[in-house]
Amino acid sequence: MADIHLAELDQLERIIEQFGGRAHCEIIDHIPYKKHQFPIHCITLGSNQPEAPALAFFGGVHGLEKIGSEVILSFMQTISRLLDWDEEFAGRLQKSRLIFVPLVNPVGVYVGTRANGNGVDLMRNAPIEAEGATKLYCGQRISHRLPWYRGIEGKMEKEAQALCRVVEKHLFNATLSIAVDLHSGFGLRDRLWFPYASRKTPFSHLAETLALKENFDRCYPYHIYKIEPTCTEYLINGDLWDYLFDQFAEQAPDDRLFLPLTLEMGSWLWLRKSPLHLFSRHGLFHPILPHRQQRIYRRHFLLFDFLHRSLLYPKTWIQLNEQQKHLNTQKALEMWYA
Repeated sequence: MADIHLAELDQLERIIEQFGGRAHCEIIDHIPYKKHQFPIHCITLGSNQPEAPALAFFGGVHGLEKIGSEVILSFMQTISRLLDWDEEFAGRLQKSRLIFVPLVNPVGVYVGTRANGNGVDLMRNAPIEAEGATKLYCGQRISHRLPWYRGIEGKMEKEAQALCRVVEKHLFNATLSIAVDLHSGFGLRDRLWFPYASRKTPFSHLAETLALKENFDRCYPYHIYKIEPTCTEYLINGDLWDYLFDQFAEQAPDDRLFLPLTLEMGSWLWLRKSPLHLFSRHGLFHPILPHRQQRIYRRHFLLFDFLHRSLLYPKTWIQLNEQQKHLNTQKALEMWYA
């Protein structure tokens, strides 16, 4: 990598140095591209107990949407400085674990493409089929030269496999875990999506998800997010989070909960303010102007902090009695699936 300049990777390596012995860094795979090897880093902080509550962040699944990677790196930078003096935050990490994979698709970020180096859209790559998803953007196997290519049937790309290994190792074994996958490029508003993306079937943590949303609404009534299942906006084939959630549901004990979330940053708002950025490679998915980049870097820290605290103090949204679960489920069905 000495002769390849990738700003996000350089920044990540500097942050890893700042963490020093307070974090565990592992290269979970190398991705070959034009005689070079691009590493995928996984950085973990906090408890080593497998059952500890875990919060994981993933960015750069779509290389062109690199703002997700940059937001995670900004958050990691803040944490590295908090650990220099913040005893309360250090205390949190004794009881929980944070996991970061900021560059899931390093070749895509380097080249500036949505897909990986093989032309595969990693978020269409899992072996899961959507119900009635026939449009091109739902995922296709016609050609890697067209967008939303799913890859060869039955074969998951190295980057997708690496992401799955991290989730299975750090989140499936936790008593309570949340994954946040950062993307950009959809609409004028930031959305927080939960399963499913492949079907309109309500998923099994619907009551708890509504309780978490209502906690967030009460604590931060002016927050910026539209919280909803992905299927309210579109259906797609090969969604990695649907695949992982179904894997978890098949094997996990009933007393464990895994909540995969997708933070979809509404980049059309940035484009509306500066329409000429449409002619830039990253203009549709990335805030070009520095002051907007900095605003986005800090925009979501409140959400990240709320999710971390919710893992540590889950009583009001996890420990629901049967009546509460029933009422929440009915309310959620009317809100999101009517």
